[in-house]
Formats: sequence, structure tokens, C-alpha cells
Amino acid sequence: MAPGRALGVAATVMGASAVARQRLRVGKGGAWWLALVMAGAVQAGELPRAASGLLTDVASVGTRQVAVGERGHVLLSDDQGRSWRQASVPSQQLLTAVYFVDAQHGWAVGHDAQILATADGGATWALQFQDPARQAPLLGVWFENVSHGFAVGAYGALLVTEDGGSHWQDASARLDNPDQLHLNAIAAVKDAGLVIVGEQGLMFRSADGGASWQRLQGPYEGTLFGAVATAQPRTLLVFGLRGHVFRSTDFGDSWQAIAVQGERGPLDAGLANARLLHDGTLVLVGEGGTVLRSVDDGQRFSRVTRPDRQALAAAAAAGDGLLLVGENGAHRATLNGSEAVQP
Repeated sequence: MAPGRALGVAATVMGASAVARQRLRVGKGGAWWLALVMAGAVQAGELPRAASGLLTDVASVGTRQVAVGERGHVLLSDDQGRSWRQASVPSQQLLTAVYFVDAQHGWAVGHDAQILATADGGATWALQFQDPARQAPLLGVWFENVSHGFAVGAYGALLVTEDGGSHWQDASARLDNPDQLHLNAIAAVKDAGLVIVGEQGLMFRSADGGASWQRLQGPYEGTLFGAVATAQPRTLLVFGLRGHVFRSTDFGDSWQAIAVQGERGPLDAGLANARLLHDGTLVLVGEGGTVLRSVDDGQRFSRVTRPDRQALAAAAAAGDGLLLVGENGAHRATLNGSEAVQP
């Protein structure tokens, strides 16, 4: 096993439903987010209602929200998260990420290197790819259009399709990643190209649509869980363990650390995911109910810690507010994430 890989595993029991997940510890800080997506084990017993169980990602698809999570759950809401229904899905594996290229076509990835696809806005899903022999999940997915897309995951997995997922090719050899470090996320940057981030500060960029990749000297040696583009050309943020956020305005040639302060000092909570909203607002979420919001392309952030302090995995726009998902299901919130939105 490569240096910096899992140093220990501990089991925790969450809630009265006795849902247990192994927690993977990566480096000094303990990567809670990777713990959720790398383990995904559920003990026998009554599962919580899907909308209040573990949800790992959410996407806004027109006026619909689509959330994914444990046991292969895909949930749909057409009223901004007030009510949910369960989609038809041919899997019971934990799903870790979801991405839609338009109002109809989307993909979700998860354990056993599974890739699911929908062509009807998330109502029904088909299994496109799986590889149980990998013994590890896919963690991120991105599509340029209905044909060309990528999935990334644990142990350096990089898959590519040119036909909407009818066929997937292993493209891991395109990356300079001899230790097979985990790839946690992939994102597109305006007027620049693609970025992949992963453990030990691993970072790659591609200016040719993913045909070739350059390994970057990143700003941080700890795990990066995500990357998000701003509304400005060539500008992006990467983020991860212990509240670290870095910003680049030149597609990764140089980086600036973004200090996030709270009532008790600098942020020390891991950050799991981010979303660029239609108005240019950036929202980052993570451990301990952390919600960060920026209205200046990531130069500064306001910080809210939600009262329940439940770990958050993703956010999406929902009307005039936010939809937050995480270890305790889906929650409607005001735009800064601080308060529940009344029905």
C-alpha cells in the first residue's frame, strides 16, 4: 500500500437506526469525507428513510433536485426539497457523486466502480459499468456533453467514454501517478480545461479535453477533496482537510491560500464539496455543519456553522435558498446555509 494511504480503520455507529460505517484515517487530520465514501458498509437492521439517511451529492436539474447516497438511493424532488420520491435504480451500492449535462442526461458513480446513467431527468437509471474487482469506489464524475465524459476514483482510477457511457476505457495511464493515489474529484475551469485533485495534494490539469494531463506542483501536501471553478476565466479553488482553501487565477500556475475565519479562529473543519450557483456565488460545505459562502469569486468567505453540526457532503441551489445534503439526509436552508427554510 502506498505511503499516505489508510493508516487505520475505526467503526462508528450513527443514530438509532444502527447504520455503521468504517472510518478511514488519512494522514494527521483524519479524512472524514473519504471515510464515508471509501467504506459505505451498512449493518443489518432497519435502514433510515432514504431522505434522512446518508446522502453524498446533489445536483439541480432545471427545477428538479437529484440526490444520491447509501444503498444506491437516488432521490428526486420537484418542489425544491420539500418532498422526495425514490428513483428506480439497479444497484444497492453506495453512490458517491452525480453529474447532469442537461435536464435529461446524467451519470452517478459509486462503489464497485459502478457507473449509472439516466436519460429521463433521473427518474430511471441503467447500469453502464462496474468492476467489483477494484474493491474501491469511483468518487467523481464530469461530462462535457452527452458523449464525452470522465470518472475518477480510488487507487488512481480514471475512466473515459466517448459514446455517452456505452463503452468506458481505463485511462489511468494518462496520469503521472505511480503510487496510485486516490483521485477525489474532477472539474472544468472556464476558458482553461480540466482539473483533477486527490490525496497528498495530488493535482493534474488538462488543456486538451483530457487527452493528456500535466501533474502540477500544488500548494498543499494534505488531501484535497474537491475543486470548483469560479465565474471568472482560468480561476478555480481547491479545498480539503482542516479547512484548507487555495485559489488560482491562472489555471494552477500559482496559488493563494484563502484564510477562512470563524468566531473561534481559523476554520479547522474538512471541506467536502463546492457549488458555483447561477449568480456566481460559491458555496463550500463540510465537516461539523460548515457552510462557506463567497460573492467575490472565492477571494473571501463568510462562514456559518449549522446548529446540528452534522457533516455536509454537497449543496445545490433550490429556489431562493440552498439544498444541503450529508450524513443526516437533505435539508432546505437559506442562501447562507444558516437556517431552515419553512415549508
